[in-house]
Amino acid sequence: MDMKYIVEDGSLVISLEGRIDSANSPQVEEEIQKIRDAEPDTPVVLDCEKLEYISSAGLRVLLRLQQETGNVKLINVSSEVYEIFDMTGFAEIMEVHKAYRVISVEGCEVIGKGANGKIYRIDRDTIVKVYLNPDALPEINRERELARTAFVLGVPTAIPYDVVKIEGGGYGSVFELLSAKSLAQLLESGEKTVDETAKMSIDLLKIIHGTTVRPDSMPDMKAVALDWADFLEEYLPADLYQKLHSLIADVPDDNHMMHGDYHIKNVMLQNGECLLIDMDTLCHGNPIFELASMYNAYCGYCELDHSISQDFLGIPYETAAELWNKSLRLYLDGFDEEQVKAVEDKAKIVGYTRIMRRRIRRNGFDTEAGRAEIENCKKHLEELLPKVDSLVF
Repeated sequence: MDMKYIVEDGSLVISLEGRIDSANSPQVEEEIQKIRDAEPDTPVVLDCEKLEYISSAGLRVLLRLQQETGNVKLINVSSEVYEIFDMTGFAEIMEVHKAYRVISVEGCEVIGKGANGKIYRIDRDTIVKVYLNPDALPEINRERELARTAFVLGVPTAIPYDVVKIEGGGYGSVFELLSAKSLAQLLESGEKTVDETAKMSIDLLKIIHGTTVRPDSMPDMKAVALDWADFLEEYLPADLYQKLHSLIADVPDDNHMMHGDYHIKNVMLQNGECLLIDMDTLCHGNPIFELASMYNAYCGYCELDHSISQDFLGIPYETAAELWNKSLRLYLDGFDEEQVKAVEDKAKIVGYTRIMRRRIRRNGFDTEAGRAEIENCKKHLEELLPKVDSLVF
């Protein structure tokens, strides 16, 4: 076996090919040792792009290599070979990186977008979430774990079954959603009314909020909201900042699940069942934080520029505002109008806190539109904070 190798980025990269089994494993081990003799102090990377199969005899070669060097990395491992490493525990002994198939999203329909990425429909059966961060593998693994946690706890979720490279750069998670459409698409096309959309959305949201999670399994939304408030300390009058901080700090700890970015583009309807997607914002906390996020998606972000609603949700601002009003009343079933308005004010406090921080961090003071949005948030907070004594409802 004539092995190819190069020294690249401070590593000795050795290419493995074909099959490694009892018939040729001694020769493979001998060839690897010869190469290492020429570069004895260089970390070893085994490129498995052309490796088709490895038996227990081959695995023992890799184990001895790991024991000798203490740091062997395997890259470009096919799904079939990775399964062998995974089943035998080798994926826990050494660093193993799967090979990712490359796909293109050029010309594909965008069915959702958020702070961390866009969701494209690749074909009738498949969608892919493409992450904005080109080095998003840790984010992808984290979101997959969150999605699995939600699924095991009984929340209807779409589970990613593959990770891919995106042509042109970056990574994506692939989901199988046979002919599914988002609630936003169904509302935009007229297939569902505002009333029907609100009911389906809130029915799923109540399942999510009725699910208890381990506090260490996902982020605490209260801690995140406190960070938003603390960021605004130098931008708000001292008394208003103190009131804002106290209101959020006094919200009781809550271990019920939240989506964190809940709106009609993140809910898919498949065969009559609503499924939750875009799970990287999954967290736990009091529902007031979720309602604040929903208010922003339907009204807050679009308040000064109604065209944002059309661009983001695919529906006019007036329709989005109607959807918010009906969704809130369905969620607060049994509340009278005065109580509903009180809860809405609580949600707005958290919502405008988030928008104001977001706009300032994105250099909002540098543009006329940014300054207007910051001032609008500040005006709402100055109006709402003095009359709200608790965010709990």
